[in-house]
Amino acid sequence: MNPADLGLPVDVPSTALFTDHYELTMLQAALANRTADRRSVFEVFTRRLPEGRRYGVVAGTGRVLDAVENFRFDGAVLEFLRENAVVDMRTLDWLASYRFSGDIWGYPEGEVYFPGSPILRVEGSFAECVLLETVILSILNHDSAIAAAASRMSCAAGGRPLIEMGARRTHELAAVASARAAYVAGFTSTSDLAAGFRYGIPTVGTSAHAFTLVHDDERDAFTAQVASLGSSTTLLVDTYDVAEAVRTAVEVAGTGLGAVRIDSGDLLLVAHRVRQQLDELGATSTRIVVTSDLDEYAIASLAAAPVDAYGVGTQLVTGSGHPTCSMVYKLVARATSADPKAALAPVAKKSSGGKTSVGGRKWAARRRDADGTAEAEVIGTGPVPAALADAQLLVELVKGGEVVAREPLEAARERHRTALAGLPLSATQLSRGEAVLPTEYV
Repeated sequence: MNPADLGLPVDVPSTALFTDHYELTMLQAALANRTADRRSVFEVFTRRLPEGRRYGVVAGTGRVLDAVENFRFDGAVLEFLRENAVVDMRTLDWLASYRFSGDIWGYPEGEVYFPGSPILRVEGSFAECVLLETVILSILNHDSAIAAAASRMSCAAGGRPLIEMGARRTHELAAVASARAAYVAGFTSTSDLAAGFRYGIPTVGTSAHAFTLVHDDERDAFTAQVASLGSSTTLLVDTYDVAEAVRTAVEVAGTGLGAVRIDSGDLLLVAHRVRQQLDELGATSTRIVVTSDLDEYAIASLAAAPVDAYGVGTQLVTGSGHPTCSMVYKLVARATSADPKAALAPVAKKSSGGKTSVGGRKWAARRRDADGTAEAEVIGTGPVPAALADAQLLVELVKGGEVVAREPLEAARERHRTALAGLPLSATQLSRGEAVLPTEYV
């Protein structure tokens, strides 16, 4: 839930400077030679998935819509641009009244994507569309990378809850975005209160090793925590000797102790020993939570362990080795003149260095077999084949500058579950491989 939804005051800063210098110098030149008003189509896509990944996850769409709405050049921003001679006065005057008035279509948040998928399509004048490139890529590249890692971790967890705990391992604002993306892709909660406040994600947390160390002994620490938070709390049991800590925890909290957390050591071995000890002490319903720099492979290795939940930090907020999706924002079509009725002509970069792209305003659909399992990502620029009419992926997000597709985060979360369930089973394998669906251009 957004703070504004709660009736709370919210300071919404401009996103206009979340851009690169050359976006504004291109604008200045386009205004001067009268190409600024040419109707244009830009698309966001990636030429390839990160090495070894079988699918990508679209995340950050809701944040993109917020960023587009708040892309305003207020007095302070304009003064900064003037003082630093970034652009001339004519361009500053144009920027002062900037409001995106075009249309945006895209894959809805939580959907999966593949190489070439037109994840976002931005349409309007060249001037108003080109300014949005950097902020859109910044959000989608980051959030989709985190969501892809989170989705793999969620698959590896096999239905066991996942807690996002990466706030201390990344920039404070990136931490909030990471928690949001992880929640879309299957995590159940976060330790980050800012993410809970801004997006309504459930927050959890109890204590760290410092709380145990500040007390004279472990028993005093456990007694204080249980007295304050109740016996359903989670006690951290690996500050000193795990076996002794588990015994003390049950003595203090009783057999109704909520959970114990293990943050170090051979997690597979320790989890089995702790489960056996808890059961022998009568704490059969006490859960075991493990943390300690987990990634999807470590989580998968614990599938047979008596673990009830995982806490993931560093590897999640760094995309588990792939902190970006290499998405690009390319002009794919533009009008032959500034006349609003001028026809659109496809354009594309043709590079010998492997950075080629396909021109034209595109649609995308996912073809399925007789059992309903996806078998190809189909992309085209002409009429949509009748057989794919009901399988199109892009939805309208912004119409005439107005956001038309805001949705609760739960909707994106449910969409991801559905999208993942519709892929071939090999999509969830952690072994390295190519994209699970081929991309076909028609």
